[in-house]
Amino acid sequence: MDQAAQQVGVVIIGAGFAGLGMAIRLKQSAYQDFLVLEQAAVVGGCWRDNTYPGCACDIPGHLYGFSFFSKTDWSRKYAGQDEIHQYLQSCVEHFQLTPHVRLSHQVARLQFDDAQQQWLVHLTDGRTIQARVVVLGRGPLSIPKWPAITGLDRFPGPVFHSSRWQHQHDLQGKRIAVIGTGASAIQFIPHLAGLASQLTVFQRTPAWVVPRPDRVIGRREQALYRRWPGLQRAYRQWLFWVHELRYLGMADAKGWPHRLVEYLAGKHLRSQVPDPEKRRLLTPNYALGCKRVLLSNDYYPAMNQAHVKIVPAGLNAVEGRTLLAGDGSRHEVDVVVFGTGFEVAESLPPGWIVGPGGVDLGAQWLQQGMQAYRGVATTGMPNLFFLVGPNSGLGHNSLVLMIEAQIEHILQCIQHMQTQHAALCEVQPTAQQAFNEQVQQQLAGTVWASGCQSWYLDQHGRNTTLWPGSVVAYQKLMRTWSVSDYHWTNPGLQEDRVAASVADQPADVAAV
Repeated sequence: MDQAAQQVGVVIIGAGFAGLGMAIRLKQSAYQDFLVLEQAAVVGGCWRDNTYPGCACDIPGHLYGFSFFSKTDWSRKYAGQDEIHQYLQSCVEHFQLTPHVRLSHQVARLQFDDAQQQWLVHLTDGRTIQARVVVLGRGPLSIPKWPAITGLDRFPGPVFHSSRWQHQHDLQGKRIAVIGTGASAIQFIPHLAGLASQLTVFQRTPAWVVPRPDRVIGRREQALYRRWPGLQRAYRQWLFWVHELRYLGMADAKGWPHRLVEYLAGKHLRSQVPDPEKRRLLTPNYALGCKRVLLSNDYYPAMNQAHVKIVPAGLNAVEGRTLLAGDGSRHEVDVVVFGTGFEVAESLPPGWIVGPGGVDLGAQWLQQGMQAYRGVATTGMPNLFFLVGPNSGLGHNSLVLMIEAQIEHILQCIQHMQTQHAALCEVQPTAQQAFNEQVQQQLAGTVWASGCQSWYLDQHGRNTTLWPGSVVAYQKLMRTWSVSDYHWTNPGLQEDRVAASVADQPADVAAV
């Protein structure tokens, strides 16, 4: 171990919603011995990285922000990328996190020191930080997914991923190809359709798209929220329950709420795409919700334009400027834009986290699939916590609500370690197994397990991404955790005494 390694109580990796939220709650709890490591030059996570035209949230801003830091002046119901990024930057300023944040600090790997019972956080510049606890707040949407395409490296024009948009290129009048029709693509395709002389969209599977009830939030409404904070809280509560009800319409593919939403989505398609052939190509052949449901008012009109061509296949190979599709068709283009999403189920590369005894967590998950206890901890990795870990993603409501529930749980674990002088906190294998068995059993009866191929599934075909219940159910679950679900180790005390010294108490998760 590097003798000059800096020693820190808690290291948080990532400065997006998850990492900053964890930092804020630590500071609010009078815990000062922590650092936030961010590989980029500014904070913001995915809202810093995704600057493509039209980038916006599909959850209303008044529901998407932290419950403990309200923003009263959202300019639109569905905030754009820049406004959300500014909100996260304001969090750093308001909660005085700057002394704790280390920008341009990229983590090369995490290694557990068995002798010191600490995590060694190795940085790409050769430095090492020694941490008692590590919290991973990178989020699932941080690593762009690049399909392996033969000949792509020899394409003579611009090639870029939507999450790394190259704004320096003049796209006016160009022949542009878009690969993918997911959540990002449906936001930037209308912009490209207004620039391109020819837009060719490679679509393996059409998405379910529903109307986006967006609106401008005027100054008068903003002033009301500033003057009467309770009014904004009431609006947030209303938005929360509206989105919670979506769970009923998405979870059970055979229920009438699901059939109603599917009918409305089909009506949206029929009203905006009069071309029967294009409408056929844009009609999904799977249950609504099996893949992510998308919100847009301008995607279908853009796809309906005469100079926009839909290729019902993926991209197989590239020969010069010619793109070869999976259906055998060939397409000459000047620019290729990938809207292929992110590495979610395989977001932890082998060798990046090496735990006690040299156990490689990334390799283990690659072989066996991701597993965690309530999305926040995994057995065999003491003092390592996740935010938005396995099976804690959402398909119907604000992910920030899940993050806040997880933050409170992790905070309580850290506080318990402090009060009981425990050196290590590791989830019990039985607790993790019981949780995952319950999750997979619940998923089996939902639309998310209805048979389509989606990024919710890992390489084994198991859904390791989504939480199968409502947000209310998850918040309740995280409020009632048991200290006996963890193995607490203290060199100076009997382990039994550490675990038994504090009665199981519900946590006070932040209000919606």
